[in-house]
Amino acid sequence: MNGFLFLPLIPLLPLLGFLLNGLFGRRLPKALVTMVALSTPLASFLLVARAAFLIWKGSWVLPVIEAPAFGHSALVWINIATLHADFSFVLDQLSLVMLLVVTGVGFLIHIYSVGYMAHDEGYARYFSYLNLFLFFMTTLVLAGNALLMFVGWEGVGLASYLLIGFWFQKTTAADAGKKAFIVNRIGDFGFLIGMFLLLANFGTLTFSEIAARLDANPGWTGGELTVIALCLLLGAAGKSAQLPLYIWLPDAMEGPTPVSALIHAATMVTAGVYMIARTHVLFDHSPFALSVVAIVGAATALFAATIGLVQNDIKRVLAYSTISQLGYMFLGCGVAAYSAAIFHLVTHSFFKALLFLAAGSVIHAIGGEQDMRKMGGLWKKLPITFAVTTVGVLAIGGFFPFAGFFSKDAILYAAFAQGAGGKALWFVGLVTALLTSFYMFRLWYLTFLGKPRSETGHHHSTPWSMLGPLVILALLSISGGWVGIERFAAYLAPATGARATEAGGNLELILSIVAVAVALVGCFVADLLYRQKPARPAELAAEYPESYKLLAHKYYVDEFYGATVVKPLLAISTYFLGWVVDKALIGGTAWLLGGIATFSGALLQRWQSGNIRSYAAWLAAGAAAVLLFLVVPWSAFLANFGIHLNLAGH
Repeated sequence: MNGFLFLPLIPLLPLLGFLLNGLFGRRLPKALVTMVALSTPLASFLLVARAAFLIWKGSWVLPVIEAPAFGHSALVWINIATLHADFSFVLDQLSLVMLLVVTGVGFLIHIYSVGYMAHDEGYARYFSYLNLFLFFMTTLVLAGNALLMFVGWEGVGLASYLLIGFWFQKTTAADAGKKAFIVNRIGDFGFLIGMFLLLANFGTLTFSEIAARLDANPGWTGGELTVIALCLLLGAAGKSAQLPLYIWLPDAMEGPTPVSALIHAATMVTAGVYMIARTHVLFDHSPFALSVVAIVGAATALFAATIGLVQNDIKRVLAYSTISQLGYMFLGCGVAAYSAAIFHLVTHSFFKALLFLAAGSVIHAIGGEQDMRKMGGLWKKLPITFAVTTVGVLAIGGFFPFAGFFSKDAILYAAFAQGAGGKALWFVGLVTALLTSFYMFRLWYLTFLGKPRSETGHHHSTPWSMLGPLVILALLSISGGWVGIERFAAYLAPATGARATEAGGNLELILSIVAVAVALVGCFVADLLYRQKPARPAELAAEYPESYKLLAHKYYVDEFYGATVVKPLLAISTYFLGWVVDKALIGGTAWLLGGIATFSGALLQRWQSGNIRSYAAWLAAGAAAVLLFLVVPWSAFLANFGIHLNLAGH
């Protein structure tokens, strides 16, 4: 379509906000900083909404559109030998859904941040970083080729580093930012290798051209395609915090709570899921790679859920919940149910952003406390926050008719339909649903119900700039799944290559009932332990100390990485590179060269005495030496000793 020439404005508007507040924010009035910070993401969201309105022809229900792409905007970027890449922005069914999430939820979190960060000294810097993140994230989503996607990919990594370590005066925040940056570089290495292999095997990095080549060669499976897909999976595992690269996400909670909601729940961490869906043609031609994606997703979902059972920091519970839910999305991609994975991505962005922002409201209200053991009884003091948190807990627990019910059950049903291996994955997902319901209701009970356990009775009021986004996200968490997986899958089919999911009839209904029943069991156990018998959890921890310590210390994975990776690298850096290479080799060479220069200078200094008679003597001695060399028949003289010179050069 010709009406989509505005596509570059979607990322460029947040970039303008970053430049204005980043360069001049400290000298601008706070009201103007706020206006710039909010107006640029709002303008991007309105552009995306306009595109959706044009495409959907004013319909609020997702239409079934057979065309694979709606709009395209490109400028020549690189054209060297076999490498050709454009600044290519493509709007299709997949990128439009993702843009609505990124800009819509992103704008709500910007509004929330106005109240949450109101008294922070780095107010302008914070919003400049937030706008920078939106620039890179929208670039990643709109990219029509892998190279431009990688620019956005690296950019969101940079913005994440800046936002996680925003309060860099805190050592823990600075360390968390560095940890996230370094761990993501491991995944990025896989993405880079995958791009090199794409270029070597396809001669292009453009997604549509790669898809066309594979469609023209349906028999091309495995081999190079498996290697490429596994490299891309490594990149996705780093960005979306999957095993074994998940370790950065829990520590990322050191950043401001709105950052956790935007980057580490609703948008950036879903980039890996989006990338797999965008390159689905590669995975579809490699059953082995798809199986690895499914296994990694299921294992991550269960692994993170078990850790979330015993965490006491409210934000860390939500962090491990995010890792677990991302595992569900990978499981959906691994069973080729890309539409179900993206559906869960959308609904998860609603209820997880809601839960993080609600946690921020609690933390803001009680003076910065994050330990749930020091909360309790807050439902009377924070009634709106309590209500929206209840919605979020029911949504993530998978209760009907909340958004999470529709998307999670779609993934579980798709896994169950894959045969024996799929049924095993379904069972893992079902156990994960049980654990999810338990630890989320545990959070709900410890935070809002029971007697107040805080030593202080002072509470701050929550401004409407924070409560307003919570209410909107709560409404989306209720109704976000009502569109249904069948219509959602049919809408995404041209972009993901998937057909509309067929209704499973009685089987699908039975599986849904089982999933809800399992969630009710989790809710009942949480009620039993944290409302009826609140002393029982401590007794269980004392009865099974080793199991409790294993979960409380997160399976000692950080300690394992520290012992096997971090300490050896530090030792190599400190002793070998620091002492042998730097001080001994480089420093010794520099010392030797400096000594030679000093000695030569001292020797030549004696020649430069300033005494004319000394200069004349040296001149006479030199002239005599030259004459002696020219007059004396050295060849004949040396021949007497058996030494022959060839002064003529032949």
